[in-house]
This record gives sequence, structure tokens and C-alpha cells, in this order.
Amino acid sequence: MLDPTHAAFGTDAVPADLGRTHFIGIGGAGMSVLAEMLHAQGVAVDGSDRERSSKTDRLTALGIPVEFGQRADNVAGAETVVYSSAIKPDNPEIVAASAAGVRIVHRSDILALLMNGKRAVTVAGAHGKTTTSSMLAHILVHAGVDPSYAIGGSIQGPDGTTLDGGHAGRGPVLVAEADESDGSFAKYHPTIAIITNTEADHLDHYGDEAHYQTAFVDHAGHATDHVIICADDPDNRGVIAAMPDAVRSRVIAYGTTSASDLADLDVSSIAAYVRIASEAESAGSGSERFTLELPGAITGATVAGGADVSLDVALKVPGVHNARNAAAAITAAVLLGVAPDAAAQAIAGFLGASRRFQVRGTVKQVTVVDDYAHHPTEIAALLDAARRRYPESVIRVIFQPHLFSRTRFFAREFAEALAKADDVIVTGVFPAREKQEDFPGVGPETIVDAAAGLKDQAAGTWIQAVGDMNLAARMMAMRAHHGDVVFTVGAGDITEMDQVLLAALEAHRESCE
Repeated sequence: MLDPTHAAFGTDAVPADLGRTHFIGIGGAGMSVLAEMLHAQGVAVDGSDRERSSKTDRLTALGIPVEFGQRADNVAGAETVVYSSAIKPDNPEIVAASAAGVRIVHRSDILALLMNGKRAVTVAGAHGKTTTSSMLAHILVHAGVDPSYAIGGSIQGPDGTTLDGGHAGRGPVLVAEADESDGSFAKYHPTIAIITNTEADHLDHYGDEAHYQTAFVDHAGHATDHVIICADDPDNRGVIAAMPDAVRSRVIAYGTTSASDLADLDVSSIAAYVRIASEAESAGSGSERFTLELPGAITGATVAGGADVSLDVALKVPGVHNARNAAAAITAAVLLGVAPDAAAQAIAGFLGASRRFQVRGTVKQVTVVDDYAHHPTEIAALLDAARRRYPESVIRVIFQPHLFSRTRFFAREFAEALAKADDVIVTGVFPAREKQEDFPGVGPETIVDAAAGLKDQAAGTWIQAVGDMNLAARMMAMRAHHGDVVFTVGAGDITEMDQVLLAALEAHRESCE
């Protein structure tokens, strides 16, 4: 009954077609902004959630009714009911809506509907979606475009503030993070599609790597204008090769490699290639720097004569992976009409998406950093960036695996990525939508066992399994020394351990004074 891949609306549908619309879980990060966007367009919107939050408070202040507790009578009178992938078929509001013959649609259907009247940019890929879409939204806001955006996370603001990842703007542009995990991004028909990378993930849904990458080929084909895609990723190059000629001719590839060195990519078959050159971060500088070479095929609408442009870019967020994310965001912004210099200046002030290399505090000269990385490639990129930003520090990691299936599929790859750190504790798995009984024998020890032989010292000396993350945080605080950096890593609730770490470090300092 609940199929997120089924498209509920055509490309000519408009929000007024929805009638009164009820959101189940309206306070969710991905749901609240959609409710607000529909409300701004005159749709009668209400919703329910399990408990009050800052997002439900905002919706209520806008005049959107929110009920707490999910009950059958909440959907009475609704013409459309919206659910997310977190909602199960036995939810009482789903059951009641189905019995009443009410139209039930996935949140991605609403996002697709909202794209119909906008210059839409989607950001898809295994890694970097939230950061890239946040960067693009940041550039457009500073350019005065007032875009709408729906990003799967919050954005770091100045002075430790957190900015909402959703905004119902008045401008003509919509930036949306396109989640491929459940196949729902097949519904989107954006003006511009950004694809950061297509390394295999979510194999619990797709089954194998071939089906996963085919989904991205199809997604690229839905873009009505350009496809912006990273050529550094070999899987992406395979996606480009699999595209029909008519789609490939609209591809703008970007990367750190010279076009002439991309033997498996025929650059003459694509629209343009954007080069990231001279990428580096000087130790202790706190600034990721590179030169972005934009060809005239991209700058034509914003630069007199369509001349090639060489941009000097400085980022506060570290790592070559963020240089790639920024290249995609700047390229899209220029295609949307932002002057290249203005885009570069704006992105220099970007502090990062929340939980992306986010410094949470420093106690006893031990720095605590939080990061959302939950795939082996993301962890490797995070730790590479950490080594460049903190070249003299001992790097310690508390890692919470996300999903039993991902832990089982990529145990060895997780171990290899974590081996870039000096000291690692792997905590219990954050299950999300999965159940432990369906994955007997899969746990933190799965990754620790896979780490055997990766370093000169035995796995138990540099990596260990501690199921209780509170205990893991206290253990790590006790063995951290001046100048060390401790990372909490994972997509689950490991972020809550930052305060545990800081408190334990403070208590340990006081006991030693």
C-alpha cells in the first residue's frame, strides 16, 4: 500500500489539486518545510506528530494546525494524506485514510509537485547531498534570489546558531536534496540535476550495484536542462557512459583530474568540464583553497562574451570532498544566473551543514568534533580532512554504525576507513528501520573482527567494540590527552555523546587539578 516509488502526480499538477492536506509526522525535517510551502501557496494544511518541537511550534505560529498523537480521527476531512518512509502501513492514520479512500502520497510526491512551478535543482548521490544542497542554498540566499529549499539537515549559522534546512522562499528557484535510499527520487523532473557520486549504497533496497547506478542514469534523464556530475568518481563515469547520447550532451562534469587524464570519459561528448585546480589546505590555516576553472559554456549568461573564468575559492569546511561539493554548487548557481565572483564570495562564508565536521567544544585542549559520516567512503574523507586540519594531533573516533544491513555489507570497508584514525571505539548499531533479529550476529564486533591485520598492532589495541555509547564516550574522555581530537561519527544518535564527552573531560580535568 505504501510505495514511495509510485508517482502520484504528473508534471502538470499544481498544489491546488491537493485539497485539504494532512501530514503524518509533520514535525519531521523533511515534512515541515513541505507543509510550509503548501501553506504559503494557499493549500489548507494540517498535521500530526508524536510530540511538540521547535518545528511544530513554527508551523502552529504560521496558522497550521498540529495534533499531538497519531489517531484515526486526525485524517477526517482530509483529501490528501502525506507520509514519509518512517511511517509504517499499520499507522492508525494510514489505516483510516485507506479505509476512507483518501489519496495517500509519499513526501517525495509533494516535493515533485512543488518542483513543477519552479526552476528546480536536485542534489542526489551516496555522499555529500546535504552539504552540496546547503552550499547552493547559501549562495542563492546571498545573491538575493530567496530560494525555496528542502535539505535533509540543518545548517551551521554564525555564533553556534543552527539554521533550519527548509525554507519557503518567494523566488523562482527550489533546491532539494534528492534521497535515493528508497527509490523515490525517480519522480523528480528538475531543471538541473546534481549527482555527487554513485558508489553503491542502500543495497537493501536496490539489491546490487548495477540496479543502484541504473537508478541514477534514469534520474539524470529526467533533468530538463543540465546534469552536473563529479567525474572524479569512477562509478559516476560509468553512469555517464550509460546515459543516452541526448542526456550525455547536457552533462557538465567537474573534478580535480585534468580532462585529458580521464581515459574512460569522452569529454567531447559532454557539454562542459569544470576543473578543480591547486586544491590544498595549509596546516593550521582553517581554510580549504582551490581554483575553479569555469568554461564559457557555463558562464555565458553571467559574464560578458561568455569568457572562461578562473575563480579563487576559499572554504571554511575542510577536505577535497568539500572542494568537489563547492564546485557543484557554484556551477549550478552560475547556471541559474549568479555571477561567478558573487558565488565564490558567498560560499566563503559557508560554515557547513550541521553535523558535518562540526566542532562542539574544547576542554583541556581536547577538541570534540561531530560528523554525520556513515558510509566507509565518507569516513575515509572525514579522517583525511582531519589529518590535514589537525596534522599534529592524535585522532580518536567513536563510531556508531547505521543500519545492520550496511554494517554487514561493508564491514571490511568500514574497518579500512577507520584505520585512518589512531584510536577507535565502535558502539552498538543504530537500527533505524531495521531489527536486530533480522540480522543475527551483526553488531559492533562485526567491524572490529574485519579490522584484523589492517595495522601492525592487533585490532584490539586500536579498535574495540563497546555496545553502550555512553560508556564508550566516558572511556574515550579518560584516555584523551592535550591536543587530541575526538570525533563522534555516525547518522544516528551518537551526536548526543558530544555533551557526554565534554562533561566527562571537564570532570576529569577538575579531578586532576
